[in-house]
Amino acid sequence: MFGQNLTQDDIARMQNAEVVDQNGDKVGSVGQIYLDDQSQRPTWVTVKTGLFGTKETFVPLDQASQDGDSIRVPYTKDFIKDAPNMDADHHISESEEDELYRYYNLEQGRTAVDHDRSAQGVAGGVDRDVDERHAHADTRAGVDRTADDGSVVRREEQLNVGTERVETGRVRLRKHVVTETETVAVPVERQEVHVTREPVAEGETGGRIGEDEEVSVTLHEERPVVEKETVAKERIGLDKETVRDTEQVSAEVRKEQVEVERDGDVRRDDDRR
Repeated sequence: MFGQNLTQDDIARMQNAEVVDQNGDKVGSVGQIYLDDQSQRPTWVTVKTGLFGTKETFVPLDQASQDGDSIRVPYTKDFIKDAPNMDADHHISESEEDELYRYYNLEQGRTAVDHDRSAQGVAGGVDRDVDERHAHADTRAGVDRTADDGSVVRREEQLNVGTERVETGRVRLRKHVVTETETVAVPVERQEVHVTREPVAEGETGGRIGEDEEVSVTLHEERPVVEKETVAKERIGLDKETVRDTEQVSAEVRKEQVEVERDGDVRRDDDRR
């Protein structure tokens, strides 16, 4: 809980703090801090969200606490980001205040989203830099004051478009072993026996009959022999390529228009011409 006795260092730390939700997840950085002009106690804080932190979401500090260099609020990140969408750069109307009270289920009147009172409260006792930031809150709130020359300032929103790097997928190389049957034709040789008969030359003695005689030959043949060896075939890798493309981004922007109203017999410049 935030007390009343805030020092300059306390305000400076809060101004540079980050807002975390009840689970400790970061919601965004602090945009503006609003103090009650009576109690000097912080009542609301805006959190910078969205691309480049262009949007500021109001969060009550009624049940918030300081957690080191962070401000912990008793809401979830998604709940805060779904809060009523309103810019901190314009005056908060009573209907918008009521909408914030209803969304956060707050009792009306316990806290206030009053830019004028908040600027005065913060400017009460802080260093020059913090004082200038909060004293400028009235201008940031969008209070269009009529200048001495009878003019008004017309404002409009513009889109600040950028890119963010996100992970879209992952590609992996994974080796695994498969078994295939390979058939190879291998030429082989073998020896075969053929019985040959030829007449004996005239005059050659034949020996005596009755003696056993035996002769033999040895046969050979080739048989396939299979051996395996591991050989490197190719190297497979992954190369990333950056492809540039153009996407169309559409968003609604607001702009102010000035209408001229005439009371009485007021002549225009073109009437005189």
